[in-house]
Parts: sequence; structure tokens; C-alpha cells
Amino acid sequence: MGYLFCQVPCLDDIAALVALDRRSLGGLWSAEGYRREIESPNSCLLMLVDSPSASGLNANGGEESNLSMVSMADLQHASDPESPDPREPADYADGEASEAPSVLGLGCYWAILDEAHITVLAVDPRYQRRGLGKWLLINLLANARAERSAGKDAIALTRATLEVRPSNSRALTLYESFGFETLGRRRRYYADGEDALILWQNSLKTTEFGDRLRQLSSAATDRLERQGWQIGNKKLPANRT
Repeated sequence: MGYLFCQVPCLDDIAALVALDRRSLGGLWSAEGYRREIESPNSCLLMLVDSPSASGLNANGGEESNLSMVSMADLQHASDPESPDPREPADYADGEASEAPSVLGLGCYWAILDEAHITVLAVDPRYQRRGLGKWLLINLLANARAERSAGKDAIALTRATLEVRPSNSRALTLYESFGFETLGRRRRYYADGEDALILWQNSLKTTEFGDRLRQLSSAATDRLERQGWQIGNKKLPANRT
């Protein structure tokens, strides 16, 4: 294991993102879809990179990187009802790693008014249940806490939301550890007819949540370093304005 970075992808990373997508999401987004996401200013896309060096994969990576924002394209479910749903973030099931891929995970949220709507949180099947999903979520929420500018107007994201299956107890435990609460239900939301729970975190900008995020980050860093990774960007990232 090498250096672990949570960074913004560039166009050169699209092939690696599509390959990870196929492994963990069953082919949710196409290469053109990722291109639109990278080039659009309306949502945040992050990738989790295992790099053999401290410099990361691309010029956007590393400790000093600024996060870009990506598009609110209308996502479609994967055709296989057993495949992970794009609207159900999860730190997926465990598996043994063989040859390490460069990109281990990806996460995305859409900035909608004052909300960060988390749409994707995916980890390579060979690297699940090791804390990588939590590390991605920490970085997504840290980015959402930062104010961004749209023209002359500052936009503050004060809340985060997502949908998750009631049967996904592991994901529910993860989100509850970040202060998410179940505040609604969407009937027959998923392709197989299962409902979705609507989770909200309504205190993104508070001092208390900032303290919680730092505590979670410290614990997640310790866990990942015990597994042999070195964290390439220990500072919580800031967004590009």
C-alpha cells in the first residue's frame, strides 16, 4: 500500500473512473457522463487514489489541491436490480484485494440550494469494509461545509441529505455516526420495489459538527494508517470557488 489521496479527478482520470464504476456500480456512468461531471460547476466529484508516491496521480491532487465542482446530470439506475443503486451511498461488502487499482473509490454530491445531496459513495469491491467509504464521506462533507461563490453571491451549504435502503444496516450505521437522521421515506424507490429512507444532516455549518468531523477524520486516519496507507492529504480539503 502507498499514499492515499482524496482528490478531484481531471479528464485524464476518466478511464480509471469508468473502470471503477464498472467494478463497484455495474456501469452507472459512461465516459461522457464523467466528462460532463468534471466540467460542470454544480456538484462535487471526488476520487480516492492509492498512489506509490507522495505526489498523487495528477496535478489536481495532493495536500494543496482545491476541489472542483461537477454536474447535476440526471442519473439512471443500473439495469440489474441487484447492482448498487446510484442514490444509495454505501461502503460496499468486503473482499480480498489482489493487484491494487490506482482509483479505489469515488464520491459525489450535488449542491442544490443550501443542500448537499449525496448521490454516490462507492468503493472498489476488493477494498470494502476498511474505512475507505468513511474517509470519502468525511472529505465530501468537509467540502460541503466550505462556502463557495456563484458569481458575486456566496452559497453556503447548511444541510446534507441522501437516500438509503432500510435493509442496509451497515450504511445506516455509517451515516448515523455523522449525525444523519431518518426524516422521511420514499415508497418503492428502488428498482426491486424496496422503499428508501431519506436521511438528513441539518447542522453542517455548526461548530459542533466541525468538531465531530475532525474527530471522525482523526479516527479514520489512524485506522487507514494501521492498514499500511500513508494519508497524502491529511488536511480536510477546501472547495474551488
